[in-house]
Amino acid sequence: MTFSQFVSTINEDALYHSVGCTANENIPVILEKQYLDYQDFLALLSPAAGPYLDKMIERARKMTRDQFGNTVRLYVPLYLSNECINSCVYCGFNHGKKIRRKTLNKEELLKELTILKKIGFQHILLLTGDKAEVAGADYVTEAIKLTSEYFPYISLEIFAATAEEYSKFAAAGANGLTIYQETYHKPTYKTMHLKGPKKDYLWRLDSPDRALSAGIRKIGIGALLGLYDWRYEMALVGAHAYYLAKQYWRAELSVSFPRLRDISGKLFQTYQVDDKSLVRIITAFRLFLPWIDLVLSTRESASLRDQLVGIGITQISAESRTNPGGYNQSDSSEQFSVADNRSLEEVKIMLAQKGFDPVLKDWSYELQGNSV
Repeated sequence: MTFSQFVSTINEDALYHSVGCTANENIPVILEKQYLDYQDFLALLSPAAGPYLDKMIERARKMTRDQFGNTVRLYVPLYLSNECINSCVYCGFNHGKKIRRKTLNKEELLKELTILKKIGFQHILLLTGDKAEVAGADYVTEAIKLTSEYFPYISLEIFAATAEEYSKFAAAGANGLTIYQETYHKPTYKTMHLKGPKKDYLWRLDSPDRALSAGIRKIGIGALLGLYDWRYEMALVGAHAYYLAKQYWRAELSVSFPRLRDISGKLFQTYQVDDKSLVRIITAFRLFLPWIDLVLSTRESASLRDQLVGIGITQISAESRTNPGGYNQSDSSEQFSVADNRSLEEVKIMLAQKGFDPVLKDWSYELQGNSV
């Protein structure tokens, strides 16, 4: 079974009813339960749970400490390429945009790796657009091999690949894969992805299954908040995470919560997700799936990230650049503007002041010797 088969069994009318419910006398009972089921999770996303946000925060803070102690994992993104043949209307790398395109060669990548290693990072996230002739599977494989000489933990955020390609990435040294469905709402997905391989909703949806079956050890999923109703989106992200946890019980999982950044001249409807709603989303996920990593990138402001660490968020990026060669002063175009520009050292100081231990690398698969 894959997630596309699993999700086809969910009754969407019942789901909309659950996440749209304005009155639910069971909310206090749910917040006292040790383990939540999927229906409990949906109830916490609903308007009925709004008055209980303080209680949700209190419980999420305790569960985060119980599961992760005082640790917060840190990573850095490294963009390999901004060349892309997809036409995703919300993306800065959209094929139709007139931007400065760049794909790093080996020498340029080496410069980026050297800079980030010197700063002190240990966990690196490699990102590309989707253009096979310049940055396809072979290019990514070679980039992983080079990166593995400098960094002990490598994650990918790239195009949806085949199982064979994911197997090559894992063999080359990739530990994790982050792949956002962007939106789980099929009609919205169709209007947001006009051209290119990313048009294929189901192929992307089942990418985590292919990756985990091929030897990738950690999967990160999420939806781009703002493309459709957040309650529906988070209900499906929750179902996806729950399915993966059951189907691949040895795998590590994470969920990210990227919010749509301002896009100049945007020609599509957006759905507001305010800070209070984001807090509710994060706390609901922590109560439902207490053992998974919850991730917040530099898309969000420093002040908001500081507040959310400890009440659910366990992994954050630092010192991010969103354009290829960005750490070596490249003039290529970025995917989006970051809101938190602090250095790794500044983020580490913030965490220490809040009583947290910044973790640059805390896991060795070589020592564990297990596969998914």
